[in-house]
Parts: sequence; C-alpha cells; structure tokens
Amino acid sequence: MAPIIVIVGRPNVGKSTLFNRLSRSKDALVDDRPGITRDRLYAAISCDGVSMTLVDTGGFEDLGQDPLLKEVRVQVEKAVEESDRVIFMVDGRQGIAPGDEEMALILRKSHKRIFIAVNKIDGPEHDHLALDFYKLGLDEPFPISAAHGYGVGAFIREVSEGLSVSEFEREDPNQIRVAVLGRPNTGKSSLINRILKTDRLVVSEVPGTTRDTVDTPFRYGDREYLLIDTAGIRRKAKVREKIDKFSMIKALKSLDRCHVALVLLDAAEGVSDQDARICGYAFEKGRGLILVVNKWDLIKGDARKRGLLYSAIERQLKFLSFAPRINVSALTGERVMKLFEKIDVVYDQFSNRISTGVINRSIQKIIETHPPPRIGQGRLKFFYATQTRTRPPTFTIFVNRPDMLHFSYERFLVNQLREQFGFTCAPIRLEFRKR
Repeated sequence: MAPIIVIVGRPNVGKSTLFNRLSRSKDALVDDRPGITRDRLYAAISCDGVSMTLVDTGGFEDLGQDPLLKEVRVQVEKAVEESDRVIFMVDGRQGIAPGDEEMALILRKSHKRIFIAVNKIDGPEHDHLALDFYKLGLDEPFPISAAHGYGVGAFIREVSEGLSVSEFEREDPNQIRVAVLGRPNTGKSSLINRILKTDRLVVSEVPGTTRDTVDTPFRYGDREYLLIDTAGIRRKAKVREKIDKFSMIKALKSLDRCHVALVLLDAAEGVSDQDARICGYAFEKGRGLILVVNKWDLIKGDARKRGLLYSAIERQLKFLSFAPRINVSALTGERVMKLFEKIDVVYDQFSNRISTGVINRSIQKIIETHPPPRIGQGRLKFFYATQTRTRPPTFTIFVNRPDMLHFSYERFLVNQLREQFGFTCAPIRLEFRKR
C-alpha cells in the first residue's frame, strides 16, 4: 500500500487548494468560506517515482455550537492516526492562531513526522513570514503558495524524501464502482458507514452535510468495490449557494464514473418528484441502478404505509421496472450487506456481452413471431444486429428505414432481449441505423 500523506489545519488555510494542486484535479471543493471540506478525500499522487496517497481533511477548529465540528475533528484525528506523514498547513499572512497551537499540540503527541506548510506566501520577498511558526515547536516551516504554486514542488519533494519507491497503483479494472445518490438526508453517508463498520463519513441530521463526492475502496467476499458517497441532490429552486451548486454537479458527475448507482429513497417520506428526477439522471446515463429504500425500520410494522410506498414506487418510477429494489435500515444494519448480492447481479449483467450470431438468430425469431407494425407505405426490414458495447449493453440494429420504427415496437424488442439474454436487472440500449 502507498504511504499516506494527510493535510491538516484550521479552516480556510488552503488545504483543499494544495490537495487539488498536488493531485492535479478539482476533487476537493474550494471556496472563500471556511468549513467547506467535511469528509476525508483521497487521491493517488506520485513524486520522483514515489507513489503516495494524499488525504484532505476538514478544518480543525474550536467546537463552538456546531454539532458537525465534533465529527469533523474526529475525522481529522483518525486521518492523522492512519497517516505516515502529516502536512500541517497554516496561514502565513494571518500568523499563528489559537487553533494552530492546539493542532500543533495534538501533532506532537502523535509522534508522526510533521511538515509545516506556511501558505499564502506568494514570493521570496515574503519568506520571512514563515519564521514565526518555529514557535510551534515542530520542524522547519516551508513557505509556499498553494494557489500559485510557489515553493510547492520543493516542498512535496521534501515530504516524499525517504519514502519507499513503488509502482504507481493503477485503478483495478475489476473494481466495481458504486455511487450512492439521493436527496439530502436520506442516509447516504450512514449507509456507507454501516457497510464499512466505521465512522468513515461525517453524519448529521442537518441536510447537506456531505458536500464533496468521497471515494472509499472496500473489499467484500472476493470482489473489490469503490463506494462513492455524494452530496444530496436538491431541486434547482433550492440551490442558492454557489457551493451547493458545485456539490450537485459533482454528485451528478459521479454517474459518469460509476457502474452501479444506488438511489436511496426515504421510507418514511415516500417517493418525491426529486427522487424520480435522480432516477432519471441515472437512467439517462445508462448506469446499472438499484432502488434502496432506507429507514425501513420506521414503516415495516405499518401495512398502510408500506402499501402507499409500494404504490408510489410503481406509479412514479415505472420506467425503472427492471431495477431491483431492496429495503434496508442504515441505522440498525438490517439487510445492508444483502446489497452486495444485488450489486453483483446488476454489475455482471451490465458487463455481459452476447455473440453476434446469437443476437441475429434471436432478433430474426422475434421478428418472425411478432413482425413490426406497418407505418405508412413500405415495410420495415431488419438486416443485421450486433452488440457494440457493454456498460450498458448496447445493441446496434441495421434496418432499411429507421424512421418507420415505432417506439412501442422498440420497447417490445428491449423487453424480448432482456428476457432472452438474462438482462433482467440491467438497462439496455438499442441503436437503429440505416444500412
């Protein structure tokens, strides 16, 4: 496993900016307002042939009245405990603050190797501002500018010096990427914490606690998974703040990366129009999809509420008739690990490929048994079919007149292929081309 380098410090000192620069990404949200990062973010980086795992953490500050700050502090302390080396980031323009002194005390007790990054030093003429941080009783402070790159290259080389040189760990092609989506406060982070059996993600009753998409590798049985926690997807009318808008964009972009989307529904609140929209996003992207009814413990003893929920799902999500459904409780753990049986089935069908000969024989038999309806003059002729891709399974069918194909017959073909080839739980795409 690659050495772990964790970035810690008070809010708004530039941790996420440094994380993004070193990882050459925009994975961490950056905003002028403090407290944007709340969960740990991970990225694989390499410096002079040394592979490292970089970790961004939430801002470490006084607890005050915010119940989330206690959870954020726990996440920071756990990250330090798991790390091999620590980047302690401070604000060079502001100087030493009380939070810096408290953080330095904790870091000294951790017995980890600490590197002080004095940020917001934009050039050598301001290097002297870093000297004040010798008072923290740690190693030599390094003046850098995470925003402009000044001193960052030399600094990360210093951090990586002496670490073992190893191959850059490539993404496992067999890893099943699972995104957890839903409205705010449906229990996405709680579900992942229950799966991992640890408080990996900050959980609160306050909607919108998760703002970044957070990746967590996980092994279950003989398969590797990547669990992607996302921000709650709100209705556009409720997205007022810039940071909420970016969080939503990142949540929706997780659909481009995942194989299977778990869409969480709140059993107590029922199915909303926004739930249907989120399912629609996943369906349009062609992702494997599982409906996860969370908080099942709140209604499982009430037959009336169960009936209302089931009828709402059938009515509002009827376009997902192929998607499996499972009732769980992230709070009690009921049926949570049964999710992986569903994930494996959906992923295997999602990745399945059928030979061209078998497809053509099947299509021919379907057409002979149920020929397409006539639309206007002429007749629709089918010449050839092949599977052009997987994830999702996509079939290209060559015909004489694509414009003559009625949507109802296309839906009929999808259902027939789903039944004949075992795509019972996966989306199917058909493309019709003129020969």
